[in-house]
Amino acid sequence: MSLVRLNIKGISYSQTQNGAYALILSEEDGDRKLPIVIGAFEAQSIAIALENDIRPPRPLTHDLFKTFADRYGILVKQVIIHKLVDGVFYSSIIAEREGGEEILDARTSDAIALALRFNAPIFTYKDILNQAGIHLKTSPASDPEHADQDGAIARLMDQEEAEIPMSKSYKKYTLKELKELLSKAISQEDYETAAKLRDELSQRNQ
Repeated sequence: MSLVRLNIKGISYSQTQNGAYALILSEEDGDRKLPIVIGAFEAQSIAIALENDIRPPRPLTHDLFKTFADRYGILVKQVIIHKLVDGVFYSSIIAEREGGEEILDARTSDAIALALRFNAPIFTYKDILNQAGIHLKTSPASDPEHADQDGAIARLMDQEEAEIPMSKSYKKYTLKELKELLSKAISQEDYETAAKLRDELSQRNQ
């Protein structure tokens, strides 16, 4: 089976599933997107890895794993999303140590959080993308092949952009106030709020 390389397009909060996020992966040489429901902690960890300006005061679990791996000469070479069963994605981490290769089973969200920290590529098999991949501009409700997609993901896929939504209340703050709020959020380890504040700051600096 041929492998397809995936890139991270964004993360979106599910309005219908409390505490659930959707990680959106896009195929490198195509326009299909692969939505994966992940938890809040994993969403924060992935968002922090994507946002270079956010530095947690203490290492998150995935940061600690990266430090541990570096100390003992373990390298994550790639991540492969290799199976989809009843809407659940299964992944493997391909790691290398002292010239030997190991394949480790992992939750997809954890595997991707680690792949980002090791700058490792993410792949899936073509048949999985054919089965679960969708087009952002295609409404799943009118697409029989994806009519059984989870409702939250279906609504998400109708959006033009898949990203962490920003609170409109941030619009009233000055740049100085936003930076102070960002610093406070990081010190309190509230990385979800920190990511939203960074998005607001980035938009204003465009």
